[in-house]
Amino acid sequence: MNRPGKITNRILAVSVVSAMLWITGCGVPQAAPSLGQGQMAGRVTEDSVILQSRLTKGDKLVDGDLPGNEGVACFEIATNRDFSDASRTDWQRARWEYDHIIKTKVSGLKSGTRYYYRLVYGSSRPDAVEGRTCTFRTLGGKDEVRKVSFAVVTGMNYFFFKEGAYNRGGGYKGDDKHLGYPSLASILKLKPDFFVGTGDTVYFDHPAASSKGDRYTGLAWSDRATTETEMRRKYHEQFIQPRFADLFAEAATYWEVDDHEYRYNDCDNTGDKEPSVAMGRRNFREQLPVVDPKDPDALTYGTFRVNRHLQIWLVEGREFRSPNKMADGPKKSIWGETQKQWLKDTLKASDATFKILISPTPMVGPDGDRKTDNHGNTGGFRHEGDEFFDWLKANGFLRKNFYICCGDRHWQYHAVHPSGFEEFSCGSIVEENSRTGVRAGDPASTDPEGKIKQPYCVLEKEDVGPGFLVFSIVPDNSKKGAHAEFSFYDQHGKLNYSAVKRAK
Repeated sequence: MNRPGKITNRILAVSVVSAMLWITGCGVPQAAPSLGQGQMAGRVTEDSVILQSRLTKGDKLVDGDLPGNEGVACFEIATNRDFSDASRTDWQRARWEYDHIIKTKVSGLKSGTRYYYRLVYGSSRPDAVEGRTCTFRTLGGKDEVRKVSFAVVTGMNYFFFKEGAYNRGGGYKGDDKHLGYPSLASILKLKPDFFVGTGDTVYFDHPAASSKGDRYTGLAWSDRATTETEMRRKYHEQFIQPRFADLFAEAATYWEVDDHEYRYNDCDNTGDKEPSVAMGRRNFREQLPVVDPKDPDALTYGTFRVNRHLQIWLVEGREFRSPNKMADGPKKSIWGETQKQWLKDTLKASDATFKILISPTPMVGPDGDRKTDNHGNTGGFRHEGDEFFDWLKANGFLRKNFYICCGDRHWQYHAVHPSGFEEFSCGSIVEENSRTGVRAGDPASTDPEGKIKQPYCVLEKEDVGPGFLVFSIVPDNSKKGAHAEFSFYDQHGKLNYSAVKRAK
């Protein structure tokens, strides 16, 4: 770290003038920056990680936003909690142009290794202080055998949590409301290796106008986020909640984008309605640790070899999709031809015992039949979904332990497609954003003939509630050496349902 040099008369004079301006109220000195949104480790691989934080002015919302703060920062990273073997990343300056975010990709790490990291930050290098000690573990790769678990979430509707929706006025009622979503504390207690946000991380289109066309009253923000400042603010108000900082200090993160934080509900890439496609694409890459900041155009989909028994796939469902209104058929795609071919090629190449596709939107459902947004929707992208299931079956994936985890839907379910492939929907993390599910065989569903099996689905009002899904790989003495567990929890950590899958 650079040390302060000798103070010259000129610098001293400037300091005196600055002090006088502050005293007379003509100027305000720059306050030391804070870390009001905590720190994150994202997109961890066997040998790399993307570290991220943001310099802020305090840790409280001001008029509905958390202002950024100028300053400098770097990350320290080590294999021990006392940082005795620490190395530092390059110093960065927090700038308005990048929302005062500090982000860097760190490569050359050891696989299957526990790392500790913290931001070193301040108004200048001599003033820098150390942030909270956080941790993550690099992926073990194909030669490692150990138990691994990760949490899957969706539907983080901040406005519904604070103000209420679905006729549940007032939002969350607990005394701990200021801490954020209770599910986050429950996830932390389960100590997952990492956290997967499947999309709907923020809602640009909420709060929406009421049925009378009036705006909600008593709020410092407008109905919709359509400008860059408004889009950024959605993330600020979300990640200022202390339970996010607590969880992300202990678990790595992976992120997908869905409609609400890309543009708006069920959006595609058509039309001039704000936010624009370019704004949605840029904002996702800016606000979350999904791409190397030196390569902002990098692909956001990818596959990750967790260990010998587990490989996961995260797909991109907005950037490459065909228009929703396009007639369904062989040319209509959510994934785009390049991503779809990549998905097939990497699935065929994998020798992991269990293969888990994590999709922002459902492929099995059933869903309501009025939508045209996902692979299960009639008139939506059903052709591509059916073609993919046919391909999976033709290539023997019913015997290769392939499963789907999905977000987007507001209820928890375990469903079996007529082809035999199974899907697990994590359900909304926010109670006011949760609802009853769609029953197979419902005439108003995407499965009016009841061909989909539902081992578990929230279908009764008294069972509706927020929660999350935890997936685990557990080594055992079986021939394949491991089994998988899909466990649904409510926001307080109560186990609602669990399915154990033995390796075939």
